[in-house]
Amino acid sequence: MSNLQELKVAAITEVENRKAELIRLSDAIHATPELGFEEHESAAMLTGMLDENGFAVERGVAGLDTAFVATMTGGTEGPLVAILAEYDALRGLGHACGHNIIAAAAVGAGLALKPLLPGLAGTVQVIGTPAEEGGGGKAIMVDEGVFEPVDAAMMIHPSNRNMLGRAALTAYPLGIEFFGKAAHAAAAPDVGINALDAVLLTFSGINALRQHVRDDVRIHGIIRHGGDAANIVPDYTSAELIVRAADTPYAAEVVEKVRACAEGAALATGARMEFKQTGPRYDARLPNAKMVALFKENLEALGVEAELATGGERMGSSDIGNVSQIVPTIHPYIAIGPEDLAGHTNEFREASASKAGHEGLLVAAKALAMTAIDLLAEPANLDEAKKAFAQQKSRTAS
Repeated sequence: MSNLQELKVAAITEVENRKAELIRLSDAIHATPELGFEEHESAAMLTGMLDENGFAVERGVAGLDTAFVATMTGGTEGPLVAILAEYDALRGLGHACGHNIIAAAAVGAGLALKPLLPGLAGTVQVIGTPAEEGGGGKAIMVDEGVFEPVDAAMMIHPSNRNMLGRAALTAYPLGIEFFGKAAHAAAAPDVGINALDAVLLTFSGINALRQHVRDDVRIHGIIRHGGDAANIVPDYTSAELIVRAADTPYAAEVVEKVRACAEGAALATGARMEFKQTGPRYDARLPNAKMVALFKENLEALGVEAELATGGERMGSSDIGNVSQIVPTIHPYIAIGPEDLAGHTNEFREASASKAGHEGLLVAAKALAMTAIDLLAEPANLDEAKKAFAQQKSRTAS
């Protein structure tokens, strides 16, 4: 047995030895769902376990109360491998995206690596990233330099199948407001300026735009406020939209097209319009080919088969994309239920604390730790990952 294999067997054994406490951690987070930037109890559970096991924990990083960085350094200087945790829940649904599993798997991988690090060159960080579900915690942390020292980053996500190398769309969150003039809708409609007409015309313009954008574009939104009473000409309306596309430059172009739809609606109705980006942009995800290959080998060594993404999969967006734009990154998916299990549903929430969810958590923690060992113990693997990253960046820039 090679030294690399021995290290991986030791990591697997450590996860097995800790499986009861990792499952308790996952279930405790699941039972305490907290929205983005409000994950105080979840962050405390995670940092508490890392702190108790010798990690140097920095809380409140990047100006975010519930973000953290937990660090454990090896025997000598070397690369820094980051394992990312998410732990925010969905409004009204709780942990229907399985972030409790993501968090516990990250901690599990970190704890599995702890006893091995004295014999390795390098550093492991478990980085707690709040508010993935819309707040863009990772995007903020990237902008604040949290990931500058990181050589490679990884995380897992629960799903209905084991999948590797799946991309994700750039996403711009937008807000549009129209300011008109109130009037009696029957007695004096001619003196009013109808802000509701403006927002409806904006959506009509967007619908007409769909024919003239690429197939990968998604534009979706809601009317947040449409008026106060049917007999009053609405003097204020607002809408929330998200513009997505497969790459950031084209997504930015589409944002300007949507802005033009709103400007045209304002001109047509006489309303005043305000248009703004309401949160961090989620960048397109760049799965690192070398790290994907390593993770696949490790899953197979655990007896788990995983399919490689082919490009035809349905895609959403995640702020892990922002990390993947600056450092080699992977975001594989681990099955916790049948193929008809859909995310952001009551069924997915239940699966996230089920026996299958627990099994997925343990597989994920083992595979993450094994992949970190590949990068720390074999410098050539990290060199190849960095070369693959440079090639990806070169292609996306051209």
